[in-house]
Amino acid sequence: MATAFYPGSFDPMTNGHLDVLVQSLNIVDRLVVAIGMHPGKTPLFTFEQRADLIRASLTQVLPNRAGDLDVVSFADLAVDAARRHGARIMVRGLRDGTDFDYEMQLAGMNATMAPDLQTVFLPAATASRPITATLVRQIAAMGGDVSAFVPAPVLAALNSRYGR
Repeated sequence: MATAFYPGSFDPMTNGHLDVLVQSLNIVDRLVVAIGMHPGKTPLFTFEQRADLIRASLTQVLPNRAGDLDVVSFADLAVDAARRHGARIMVRGLRDGTDFDYEMQLAGMNATMAPDLQTVFLPAATASRPITATLVRQIAAMGGDVSAFVPAPVLAALNSRYGR
């Protein structure tokens, strides 16, 4: 049974994240979505809220695969967390060449630290390429419509957060 590890902040989860999550479940039996916890950052949503939004978003698009998803937190190296959860694959999404350059450096460092862990790059769908969680947070905070950028459960949470 192949297990993949998909790390990120997911604050909030975007359609791009969901696209990579669905693609991942097309190639592995089990996916661990790992929410990185950084003590120096104040997230928009708590770990529990982000975990619930990830699960709810997946359930809407792939209800039969919801049981193949685990959502965990980690505050150490992603390679160490991946090993703890029995993953042999590290999933990374790519939007553009800038992502590719950064992710190649990261994959090289990870391969040195954890040669038993294979990095797999998954390209973002064309519609998801411009989406970043940072831009979604900024647009939502300023009253903009982010419905094209996030799954329905995330949109509801953002609207609730900003009193809409």
